[in-house]
Amino acid sequence: MSSRQQIQAIQFPNGIPRLWCPTLTHFRAAREPDTQRIRAHLEALAPRVKGILVPGSTGEGWEMSDADIQGLLTFVLEAAHDLGVRVLIGVLKTNVEEVLACLDSMESIRSHPAVAGVTICPPKGKELTQETIRSGLARVLSKSWPTALYQLPQVTQNTMEPETVVSLAQEFPNFILFKDTSGTDSVALSDAALGGVFLVRGAEKGGYAAWPRKAGGPYDGFLLSTANVFSSQLDEMMQSIEDGQIEEAQVLSTKLLQVVEQAFAIVAGFPEGNAFANANKVLDHSMAYGNRATEFDPPLLYGGARLPRSFVESGFKLLQENSLLPQRGYYH
Repeated sequence: MSSRQQIQAIQFPNGIPRLWCPTLTHFRAAREPDTQRIRAHLEALAPRVKGILVPGSTGEGWEMSDADIQGLLTFVLEAAHDLGVRVLIGVLKTNVEEVLACLDSMESIRSHPAVAGVTICPPKGKELTQETIRSGLARVLSKSWPTALYQLPQVTQNTMEPETVVSLAQEFPNFILFKDTSGTDSVALSDAALGGVFLVRGAEKGGYAAWPRKAGGPYDGFLLSTANVFSSQLDEMMQSIEDGQIEEAQVLSTKLLQVVEQAFAIVAGFPEGNAFANANKVLDHSMAYGNRATEFDPPLLYGGARLPRSFVESGFKLLQENSLLPQRGYYH
């Protein structure tokens, strides 16, 4: 097998993107993707976001059936290829056998030019030992797909310890990226020797500007749900850090964090979907329709539930008050 650096160079000929987005899935009816809206959203993201995860938690991937995911990918991969965007396919399953079966079913799209690899989580269970987690992930990595491991204790009920991640990195060069949404950042902060595995932070709490390596942090980039809405601002912040303008980056980071925290508060307690998808759909609705956002029906979730109109109105006001509302949206 090729070395990790060789695999990364093949999968990312222009370098691994520093800003990734687990893209929203827009629906026109229950379980029916709105391909026109999805395409418009991808076109809005593409100038700043060169890597996407489809479907991630924010894209309602945990709720979707395999058939629905296959249908979504058929469309998204073609659109992403047109736009020069790389795709990590989210294989969000709760046990190893399901992940392996899903990978087998996707062999036909493995060579698609937009596919950068797959993203997998540890098997679910708070009682699982590190050896059980490691052996399960090793079985999946043995399939040789370029793979991102996803630390998501909010769903899996467990955490990959740094030693487990190091062991997998040493054995499997096709382990190319690690995403951490836990908020504890234990792997990145351990300064573990991961042999060039690209580290991206997925947690929204804790701010943004302090985490990239150029700012003295432990991460190579971000994979953020809020890149669905704030790709321009996040890219601008990261560019400021690259240019050594740390204070400017911190000011923007603080503003974004305040807005994001308020957005998540808007959807808190809603019984359908998940907070990442719901909060971003509320804000994305205003980004899509601009100053006419409240005139359009609120966003649909995968199962057919529609987010309350009051959520859209609150999100609209939040963006407006922070000078983040476009007069004309990307879709209307």
